[in-house]
Amino acid sequence: MRVIYAGGGTGGHINPAISIADYAKTRDKEHKVLFIGTRSGLETRLVPKAGYDIEYIDIQGFDRKRLLRNAATIRKLIKARSDCRRIIKEFKPDCVVCTGGYVSGPVMMAAAALGVPSLIHEQNVYPGLTVKGSEKYASYLALSFDETVNHMKDKSKCVVTGNPVRMQIINADRKLARKKLGIKRPFVLIFGGSLGAAKINDTVINMLGRIISDDKIALTFGTGERNYSAVKAEIDRRGIKLNENVRVVPYIDNIADVMAAADITAARSGAITVSEIAVLRKPSVLIPSPNVVRNHQEQNAREFERRGAAAVITENELTADVLYDKIMRMLDDPAMLKSMSEALAPFAKTDALEKLYGLMIKMSEKEV
Repeated sequence: MRVIYAGGGTGGHINPAISIADYAKTRDKEHKVLFIGTRSGLETRLVPKAGYDIEYIDIQGFDRKRLLRNAATIRKLIKARSDCRRIIKEFKPDCVVCTGGYVSGPVMMAAAALGVPSLIHEQNVYPGLTVKGSEKYASYLALSFDETVNHMKDKSKCVVTGNPVRMQIINADRKLARKKLGIKRPFVLIFGGSLGAAKINDTVINMLGRIISDDKIALTFGTGERNYSAVKAEIDRRGIKLNENVRVVPYIDNIADVMAAADITAARSGAITVSEIAVLRKPSVLIPSPNVVRNHQEQNAREFERRGAAAVITENELTADVLYDKIMRMLDDPAMLKSMSEALAPFAKTDALEKLYGLMIKMSEKEV
């Protein structure tokens, strides 16, 4: 089967596409893969690192606040759609799989124009603009939550698959990961998503002195690539001396091992992140981003909190003392950690990749 994948910008869109491609290759040794992305997103690094070819188009998202900028966006969309038609004609895919981000729009449009079946996957409860705009072009709308069906016009195309979680996450083992990483003390993972989060970064910088002084935990802190230089410069300016137990990195490439090894994860509550936390049964402090459509990250976080599966700190509440004290209280309460881990079981979905692959087979056999 020959498949074009598209999903760009953040790891939350790219990693699901890579996960689907990786799974498809385990089921079909002749599986041929081509990604379409932009040169401005993380796909420029993540896709080649995963071993896949990628073609680039020039596209940007619509600006909801500065409407005059959208004239340029429309021009780019027209050109990108033409480029996608050329790429599709040359590669001759059996189907197209998109996982969101504005790069998916022209790919879906071009596939429909050429009669190539396609699906688009929505990770969150509330569908984003690209998914809603692509609905009429799709053969299937692959959704992560039952509730999302209510927000789609053509419910006959909807299939609830869940979120595709990387096989490395599903297969990760805590004891092996801790041994591999040399972790021998309570271990905390903190990150703000693939692109980073300024508020979380500032908070952790303010925590570092206390973490190093108390010397009770090991920490891996992912700043996001675009923020790494600024974070390191601020750490140096303050004269904070990192030690072997505190790692500050731009991007966590071995996230499966690091998250599996962690006792607690503190992170944003995007759909893929919370899905991975659930699969690994990882107690967490969720810090929802306030800058997302319909505040969907807080809704994700509150649902986990309601079930006793996570603690939640909003950005308005977030300070170095609040986060550090919350983490240390959780580490000092094994019964709480065990309860959180058990409460994550209903959220842990591990068959999304199988369901998505089944839809790809149907599309390749023109059963749509």
